[in-house]
Amino acid sequence: MSSDRYSQDVLASGPHPSVRRPTSRPVAAERGLVVEEVMSGWVGAVTRVEKSGGMHVVVLEDRAGRTRTFSLGPGFWVDGAPVTLTPPVTSTAPAAPTRTASGSRVVADARARVARGSRIWVEGRHDAELVEKVWGDDLRVEGVVVELLEGVDNLEEALVDFKPSKGRRVGVLVDHLVPGSKEQRITDEVLRRFPGGNVKVLGHPYVDVWQAVRPQRVGLDAWPVIDRGTEWKYGILQRLGWPAENQTDVALGWKKILGTVRSYADLEPSLLGRVEELIDFVTVTD
Repeated sequence: MSSDRYSQDVLASGPHPSVRRPTSRPVAAERGLVVEEVMSGWVGAVTRVEKSGGMHVVVLEDRAGRTRTFSLGPGFWVDGAPVTLTPPVTSTAPAAPTRTASGSRVVADARARVARGSRIWVEGRHDAELVEKVWGDDLRVEGVVVELLEGVDNLEEALVDFKPSKGRRVGVLVDHLVPGSKEQRITDEVLRRFPGGNVKVLGHPYVDVWQAVRPQRVGLDAWPVIDRGTEWKYGILQRLGWPAENQTDVALGWKKILGTVRSYADLEPSLLGRVEELIDFVTVTD
């Protein structure tokens, strides 16, 4: 009879109750080692081990080329036996990077600065994730917090609540900020209501921040034009031949696109300049 091998603690007993509980042995997570993560059943080859959030993680790639990340340590099987994955032993340590993903020079042994009163606001989660991936190291050194605005329609109300002032500046990154657009009209009105130089609104010309990623990163020569009446992100997913049925598909599609971004070189200059200018604005010493 078949049984669910994960319906109970797989380390609690072997096939025979009288057999002593197996003990995990330490195994270095060398590239190419095929392991199984017990809780999820995910089987894949080790592609890399890295530090994330102060802890070591291991990235496993399955036969279909999909990857998942797990915490390094116990909870894995190799060749049918429990193991504790440890960092691989390398004969020569790779040189520490000298530049951040944004191209800035790495500040050695820098700790995250206490958050400033000033903020950078972005319209949505995808904007925030892209800014974090490329400028995250710089923002932590500078003590700048990026917050979600959830749409430019909320900008005026959010500024009323925030009360910008000297030492509490707000830099806002807006999608599709082009002459004659709704976004431009809102921005003009907001800047009239909040004079004094403590609010700066900048934007890029793209319908969505996805377009700020160079299309070559996803195998396109240019981002396609989507017909009116089709929600832009769903239209893009369809053109790419990716699933496009619901918000889960949108989230997974964005994850794939974001995964192709390695540094500022994978982004369009029209976004790079705007983000750099906003960082300078909120970190200026009055």
